[in-house]
Amino acid sequence: MLPDLEAWAIFAKIAETGSFAAAAAELGLSGATVSKALARLEARLGERLIHRTSRRFSLTETGRVLAARAAQILAEGEAAEAEAQAKSATPRGRVRLAAPMSFGLRHIAPALPEFLAAYPEIAVDLQLDDRMVDLVAGGIDVALRIADLPDSSLIARRLCPVRRWVVGTRNYFTRHGTPRRPRDLKDHACLCYSYLASGETWRFTDANGVEEAVTVKGPLSATNADALAFALDAGIGIALQPDFLAWDAIRDGSLVTVLDDWSAPPLALNLVTPSGGPRALRVGALLDFLARRFSGGTAPWTGAAALARANSN
Repeated sequence: MLPDLEAWAIFAKIAETGSFAAAAAELGLSGATVSKALARLEARLGERLIHRTSRRFSLTETGRVLAARAAQILAEGEAAEAEAQAKSATPRGRVRLAAPMSFGLRHIAPALPEFLAAYPEIAVDLQLDDRMVDLVAGGIDVALRIADLPDSSLIARRLCPVRRWVVGTRNYFTRHGTPRRPRDLKDHACLCYSYLASGETWRFTDANGVEEAVTVKGPLSATNADALAFALDAGIGIALQPDFLAWDAIRDGSLVTVLDDWSAPPLALNLVTPSGGPRALRVGALLDFLARRFSGGTAPWTGAAALARANSN
């Protein structure tokens, strides 16, 4: 049977303070917990350690002998905890980070050298996958998800909005015409992202709350939105692309936006972690770094809306 270290530590504190109430206060325990621990220890030893009445408190002969041993046990435990806390004061160890493929390649991978330089004792295991991974089953510490997240047991922190634009080349729209409202998209070659939650149905809402949904078709679909870029650039079709992916091409004019008065359902960039238990310092360091980089207006693609308006004029 393993020793009852908690009871030994509580007995040491009782002997040190000379009071059940004082021991309970120092340990942050209830008086009942302290009394039960002592009773438990005395039952295991088969001897009384303390003589106590409503007015008097004194150690028995056995209690005086064992009080020194108990104090040593308590001191060793406190020293071990202090040493562990000192070592953990510097974030260290491996963090498993999951992110969508395109976002991870364009924005997470380029940011990680700065993080790794700031925290040389942390290693990052970056896993890129457009599928929704199970954090607990996959042993993931942190995930970046671009979605309108449902309620769940996971802990989510919203960093910034993500808007999606209907984009294509000027040459494509010159040859095939410019859609004026979403239902016009049925007459266009649409390049589709296979993991879109609504499948091949694109949904939009205008400023007045009018909603339109259209089932699109086209020559190419892919499980990664970056794979559509080559067909987009070649003028093969148009696509519904997130601003973090399209903003460079919108900025340099190689892609233009249409249907700017209509918005696809809103998404957001979220930091997600499993719930429960204390958070390791290494995980907290990565969360803080990602939050600083992508929260609010700090995300590099936040100018996409203004660029889209400028290019459409």
